[in-house]
Amino acid sequence: MIALEVVAKLLGCLLVFLTVPLLVGQMEHKAMAHMQSRLGPMYAGGFHGWAQLVADGVKFAQKESVVPARADRRVFELAPAVALLPYLFVLITIPVGPGQTARDLSVGVFFALAIVSVGVIGVLMAGWSSANKYSLLGGMRAGAQLMAYELPLVLAAASAAMAAGTLSLDGIVHAWRWWWLPYQGVAAVVFFVAALAELRRPPFDMPVADSEIVFGPFTEYTGLRFALFLLAEYAGIVVFAALTAVLFLGGWKGPFFEPQLGWLWLLLKTMALSFVVIWLRVTYPRLRADQLQKLAWIGLVPLALAQIALTGIVRVAA
Repeated sequence: MIALEVVAKLLGCLLVFLTVPLLVGQMEHKAMAHMQSRLGPMYAGGFHGWAQLVADGVKFAQKESVVPARADRRVFELAPAVALLPYLFVLITIPVGPGQTARDLSVGVFFALAIVSVGVIGVLMAGWSSANKYSLLGGMRAGAQLMAYELPLVLAAASAAMAAGTLSLDGIVHAWRWWWLPYQGVAAVVFFVAALAELRRPPFDMPVADSEIVFGPFTEYTGLRFALFLLAEYAGIVVFAALTAVLFLGGWKGPFFEPQLGWLWLLLKTMALSFVVIWLRVTYPRLRADQLQKLAWIGLVPLALAQIALTGIVRVAA
């Protein structure tokens, strides 16, 4: 019975991994179209072009996957999987209800932040192995962003863990109270902004700046390998939105029926934060490299340290 329960939980995580990121991708297509006052694709599937993302997937599957002649073939082919799989592993630790976690780790926060950083290694592998100067430059930019924004990301998460008195994601949700919204608000903003930079989403998309370096580390990728990188981006949005909800917004906690509808409250919070990610893409222009680094070291890191100091004072006083 225990083995069946484990298999059922893993299959559930896989189902979420293969569906919710696609919903976010569809939302991005349609939300951006409305925000930019354009129709966009409207024919695939009939009503409002709901099947456009499916059509794009079929298109990618039909395209030839080309490996450049001078590329490091093994690293080039492995990079999409390295970029994608860490987000699947993080989903295993995210609580979707009271006691409803595929695997509740006592160091869940540490595990989640450590494993999502591996995704950037996939991007570095893609840039290094492509034998393309634009790809290499994009990979180096991605690495620079990781080093700059990993620190505020970890410090913000540490503030939530300090407030809850545990590194378990499920424990943090249980300890969360509504008055945490203003109390941990600065940490929530720092975590969310740093997550955008880790995902290389606008306005932090310097590694894939099409006006400068074609498409950065993904320039030489075609077909399903390129589609896997796109799926990794949307999966990253879902994972970081869910982590933000768990750490700072109460996760599966809601106004009523938490034991029965905990998964729904978490899904609604995750989709709302994913919409904010899309909204920021449409609203803000790309940051320059110097602006991006200044925001991390002069803006987010001091804010995160101040939040940790406040959390420490509150914990000692309590």
